[in-house]
Amino acid sequence: MPSPGDPLAGRTALVTGASRGIGRAVAARLAAAGADVGLVQRGEAAETVREVESAGRRAVVVRADLGVAVEGERAVEEIAAALGRLDIVVCNAGMMHRQPALEVPLEVWNRMLAVNLTSTFVVSRAAARVFVAQGGGGSIVHVASVLSFQGGINVAPYAASKGGVAQLTRALANEWAPLGINVNAVAPGYVDNELTEAIRLDEHRYAEITARIPAGRWASNEDIAEAVAFLASPGASYVHGHVLAVDGGWLGR
Repeated sequence: MPSPGDPLAGRTALVTGASRGIGRAVAARLAAAGADVGLVQRGEAAETVREVESAGRRAVVVRADLGVAVEGERAVEEIAAALGRLDIVVCNAGMMHRQPALEVPLEVWNRMLAVNLTSTFVVSRAAARVFVAQGGGGSIVHVASVLSFQGGINVAPYAASKGGVAQLTRALANEWAPLGINVNAVAPGYVDNELTEAIRLDEHRYAEITARIPAGRWASNEDIAEAVAFLASPGASYVHGHVLAVDGGWLGR
């Protein structure tokens, strides 16, 4: 039996978009909890590999463009084969684009939905098929956003894609809970990482946002990773279809 300090001992996980930001923090956190981790992203993930291996766990890297559906399916199959099984999947890969809706090129809209929403469905479904083939059971965690609930400004493609992720989470949970598969999501608020650099460099906007967060600070990548680790843990075995806001109180303001 896993010890309290290693609740994921003997399990394997897959994290998309694991080379930096939230994905890197999630991979490191799952490794610290005892899981071997497969890393899926377009580029290198050398630093993430080092963090996973420093926790004494195996790291496997598969490079894939998750904006192309078949590559998402291939990545899941390769990770499962390399690690010997699959127990946990975290769909974190995503992109952001800030521009007034009147000016957003259609190709940007299509790419946003492909990477943020379609890949989440494709990777989740491929993982669920692996879970079923293994005999059932598994945990899937999506990365949604507070913009799954709010429209935002100048982020129409992103808000639409993340709203879709929240609804996809609930829909898949309804279908797969009877198979022993938990499907949940975290909805990060404003996180201090590369994705939000443009906003943080705008001193007025940064101060305005920070003042509205009841906790008085932006989240760290590790704040989000802790929530993901909970949803992936045995302690969340009766949690299905939940979108957990990790936002310092932003949505409750």
